[in-house]
Amino acid sequence: MKTVNKILFVITFGLLISSCKKEASVDPRDPTPYYVTMTDAPAAYSAVNVDVMAVEIKGNAQTVSLNINAGVYNLLDFTNGLDTLIASGSLYIQHVQEIRLILGNNNTVVKNGITYPLSTPSAQQSGLKIKVNQTLQPGIPYYVLLDFDANASIVDQGNGSFSLKPVIRAIEVATSGSISGQVNPSGVAASIVATSGTNSYSTMANVSGYFMLPGVPPGIYDVTVTPSIPYNPVTIHNIAVSIGGNANIGTVNL
Repeated sequence: MKTVNKILFVITFGLLISSCKKEASVDPRDPTPYYVTMTDAPAAYSAVNVDVMAVEIKGNAQTVSLNINAGVYNLLDFTNGLDTLIASGSLYIQHVQEIRLILGNNNTVVKNGITYPLSTPSAQQSGLKIKVNQTLQPGIPYYVLLDFDANASIVDQGNGSFSLKPVIRAIEVATSGSISGQVNPSGVAASIVATSGTNSYSTMANVSGYFMLPGVPPGIYDVTVTPSIPYNPVTIHNIAVSIGGNANIGTVNL
């Protein structure tokens, strides 16, 4: 009798394990949670305000509107490792080709205490098109970071007017790392460029001298800090970046 009970227990336990495995498997009909956040590199302005109205995802011949945290965002509030969630949703598509960021009319830049309107004709008509190439797995959350380059994105027309021609790259957070460090002395305007082969990523140190380059693909990089006169550039070689890791290069003395 004990032997029969043992056999029944083993069979029942095996069925429970099999059932649990089936429940834990991913159903191809499950939606893919999708999150879009926004960050920026420091820029030579007091504020860069963008009016975010909508975020759309294009893929598999479909266009999906995400749930949007609409509002006016000062890009310079989200620099050197800071970001903010602007949109999220559930996708039933397998491949994402493009993210479209649609802006409203309330875009401004503040320079020397004066607020100037930013004209963004392309963004208002069809959205800022950010090319991506993602194959999604159903049920697995995806996080995409939109990295603005405010310095490169704002065009001074020379007649007291400014236009926004955004330079944005989409970063898949799960497949990248970051580089950070400190410039000494602090308060010196300094650009930081990380280079690996033909790829380069740039930012600027903040007023405290701190900098962070997010969304850097894994690899070996040379990091060059170029400060304002009278300081000379400094290059640190062979900085290894790994997925999910932060390569802190420490203090760079000018």
